[in-house]
Amino acid sequence: MAVPKRRMSRSNTRHRRSQWKAAPIQLIECPQCHAKKRGHQVCETCGTYRGRQVLEA
Repeated sequence: MAVPKRRMSRSNTRHRRSQWKAAPIQLIECPQCHAKKRGHQVCETCGTYRGRQVLEA
């Protein structure tokens, strides 16, 4: 198993972890009702997904 030979300094650890950012949620426009929704998800407003009615609105 790989084990580090030397202890990594606090500044090096924090510098490496500084890139661990959460990306903001990308919202797209629903082609049916033009409401904002997440990609690849059913529209909560009209209940359609890829042009088909999936949920009762």
